[in-house]
This record gives sequence, C-alpha cells and structure tokens, in this order.
Amino acid sequence: MAAEDQVAREGFAAVPGGNVWYRIVGDGDAIPLLTLHGGPGAEHGYLEPLAGIADERPVVFFDQLGCGRSDRPDDPSLWRMERFVAEIDALREALGLDRVHLLGHSWGGWLAVEYLLSAPRGVESLVLASTSASIPQFVAEAERLKDALPPDVRDTLRRFEAAGDFTHPAYLAAVDVFYHHFLCRLDPWPEEFAESVGGLADNQVYATMNGPNEFIVTGNLKDWDRIDRLGEIRVPTLITVGRYDELTPACAATLRDGIAGSRMVVFEQSAHLSHQEETDAYLGTLRGFLRRVEGRG
Repeated sequence: MAAEDQVAREGFAAVPGGNVWYRIVGDGDAIPLLTLHGGPGAEHGYLEPLAGIADERPVVFFDQLGCGRSDRPDDPSLWRMERFVAEIDALREALGLDRVHLLGHSWGGWLAVEYLLSAPRGVESLVLASTSASIPQFVAEAERLKDALPPDVRDTLRRFEAAGDFTHPAYLAAVDVFYHHFLCRLDPWPEEFAESVGGLADNQVYATMNGPNEFIVTGNLKDWDRIDRLGEIRVPTLITVGRYDELTPACAATLRDGIAGSRMVVFEQSAHLSHQEETDAYLGTLRGFLRRVEGRG
C-alpha cells in the first residue's frame, strides 16, 4: 500500500511553551516509529518518505515547537536542549505512546541522544540518522570537508568567515556549493527539503541554537558533546550515514564505537538525506532493523 493511501490523523498537542502539530500515518498494533526532524527549526516534511513503512506500523511525525505548523512563540529562552527533551515526553503522553521506536535525523539525532540519556521508559530502539555525538566533532569534520571543495569555493568560505560576514552573496553562493556536495546531492532538491532549509535563515530557533548556517555553530549548542556518555545508551541502535554526509561517517563511527552492540550502515550514493537520496534501500534497512528488534526477522 502506498504511503499516501495509509490511514492518517493529525492534530495538536500541548508541550512546554505552546502547542505542536503532529501527524500519524498508518495504524495497527505494532510499536510506532516516532520521528525527530532536523534543524533545529526545520520542519518534519522532508522526513515524509519514512511513511513508506506505515504499512507495518504507525509512523509519527511532528513539527517541533517554533517551526512548521506548530506554535512559534517569540521567546529565545525556550530554545534550549532541555525544553526539547521535555517536549518529547509531553507529546508521548498526549498521544499515548507508551512504547516507541525513536528515529532522530541530524539535530533530531542530537536530541534523541539527549533524550535517551534522560532514561525514558518505553523506548524499544533507536535510529540515529546522519548525526553525531558531538558538535565540536561535527564542526571539525565540516572544516575538513571545506578543504575538499574547489579551491576558489574553499577560499571564499574562509575569507568571509574570517571577516564574520555570513550574508554576502559570494559567501552564500559558496555555502550553496557546500550544501550540494554534502547536504543533498539530488538535483533538483526535493521540494519539502528545499522549503525547510530555505526557512532556517529567518528562524529564531535556528539562530539561537545553531548559528548562521549548517557548519558555523555559534548558538547554545556549540559545546554540546556526549561522547563520554554514549555507553549509557543500552537499547538496540541503528546508525545510518551517507558516504558524502556533512555529518560524516567518522561522526557515525564515534556513535557506533560508543554504543554497545550498535550497527552502522553507510549509504554510498547519499549525502545528508539517505532516506530521500536512496529511499528504497533506506526503507529496507529500517524495516529490517525494526523487525529484528521485535523478533520478527
């Protein structure tokens, strides 16, 4: 059954700071997959290909507070990791999600790691997609990726970053080259992903927590690092990453090495969006993992 033919229901749930919009695709008694989108400050739409497994289980999408269809309070004090962790608990309680598989992509992966370290009940497994355990490691890897770009692009990035000028047209053009190498290699970009990325520049959540772009992290996440605590995560864990990912295979390997028994899968034709760049292969990997966790394959 195609994803668009699946049963879907949507609504709003109260969380600390406001109300978030959610959409549940699929039905049945299987353990739901709860998804955490990237950003911070993007929206869920680019994760919609994951509804391809809704023939087996409900898939829960939601726009985190401050983005998408959810409330957008003008209050920078809300944009901190601890509140987003509490948001997950509030959403689960509102929707009766006593048991879940949890998937976090990019920033959603950082959030998923932090959430697991809060020792929540009922998380049956974890999927960490194109993410890391450390912002400093990610930033260091992004610097390495810049060096792999054409020299004129690399030098333009370095020059304007040294000057602190992140809005000059020449700089933005160079950033776009980075993005098409290491964020998404599809041409054109999927519409829902282009919309998510395009809205980040003016998003208060992104500016407060991250910074001016994907690889310049000046917000309150800049020192976040949980490498030393990865051993506390004891649920079955799948780590996925694109070969050309801005959150590189080296970042994924750190997660694999820190989480006992975890499995790492590299998608060879993908950058940061393996679930869109190699959808069939990604969904097959995800299905297989969740079935094995539940003893069904």
